[in-house]
Amino acid sequence: MVIGHPVKDGELVHHSDSASQYTSTRLMQKLSLEDISASIGSAGDAHDNALIESANGLDKTECIRTTIFHHGPHKTIADVEYATAAWVDWCNCSRPHSSMGLVPPNEYESSYYAELVLEQSPTWEAAQNLG
Repeated sequence: MVIGHPVKDGELVHHSDSASQYTSTRLMQKLSLEDISASIGSAGDAHDNALIESANGLDKTECIRTTIFHHGPHKTIADVEYATAAWVDWCNCSRPHSSMGLVPPNEYESSYYAELVLEQSPTWEAAQNLG
């Protein structure tokens, strides 16, 4: 769950950019029937979906419009899927993020949870004082 986002844990969310096909009444009705929340509001609501818009922009800049993650032009959907999978892996495992102290998200997340475990683990001294 994203902090500050109104979606509850375990709730399925359809993330998309704010193009008209993703804000259409037909898609919104289908999502509602399937009990899926849309991450955007109505057409023209640019600020409520800024995170996915940013990710889509990075994907286009760093993956689709380059040959870093795929040799030669993308000729098939499989080429795009393969390049995107390699880009997502790179983003999560290798790409430093300035908002995370210039470490990759996987490393940042591992450190975060390791600190939580240390904070929640009782010390020997605290255990002796329990009774």
